[in-house]
Amino acid sequence: MTIRDTVGSVGEHELQREYGTADRAARFYSDQVLAHLNPAMIEFTGRQEMAFIATSDSRGECDSTFRAGAPGFIHVIDPHTLAYPEYRGNGVMASLGNIRENPHVGILMMDFVHDLIGLHVNGSARIVEDPELRATVPDLPDDHSGGRTPERWVVVDVEEAYIHCRKHIPRMKPVTTKRDWGTDDTRRKGGDFFDAKATSRESPRGATADSKVVVPDPAPRRRARRTAAAVEK
Repeated sequence: MTIRDTVGSVGEHELQREYGTADRAARFYSDQVLAHLNPAMIEFTGRQEMAFIATSDSRGECDSTFRAGAPGFIHVIDPHTLAYPEYRGNGVMASLGNIRENPHVGILMMDFVHDLIGLHVNGSARIVEDPELRATVPDLPDDHSGGRTPERWVVVDVEEAYIHCRKHIPRMKPVTTKRDWGTDDTRRKGGDFFDAKATSRESPRGATADSKVVVPDPAPRRRARRTAAAVEK
């Protein structure tokens, strides 16, 4: 069994063959993809102040969200396990709801300031209440930005960890600013910035399903090719 057989999705490998990148991808899998966090990854995670979290429900409907906190808010429990806190929010529970249906989660941590590098962590997640996790993880951080207290944690069993190269990562400069952590004040949270409250829930005037731009979908062709290949076997 080769690295190509054990890392990546079926779709990845199909496209690598179609576009002629299989050898290049195999080198990346072999050189960069780990099934745990090594010391350099643990150190990097421990100083991050933000992360982007991707989840999907049981039907594959996706959600991407942002999480932030003081350095170390993403806590590495051991090389195979990390946890990030869930604070009081808008009550929608979009990410947690997805995790309840589908445990697969993707985390992207990006250093825009110092190293200009990123770390992907993919794995299987579960929801653990704060007191329960503290009972088993004594060094779980309790010093959170603005005095916020986690209500619960998302514990992730690491399945893949790999680099996001710095080629297109912009350099940013942090500035000191006051943040209203945990506020329920609409204005201080950003208010109705995108004017959604006053926007009709109906489609814009004149916009119908028939007026959408038709983009070619090669999926039927791909399915036909796979079916043909199966018949040949």
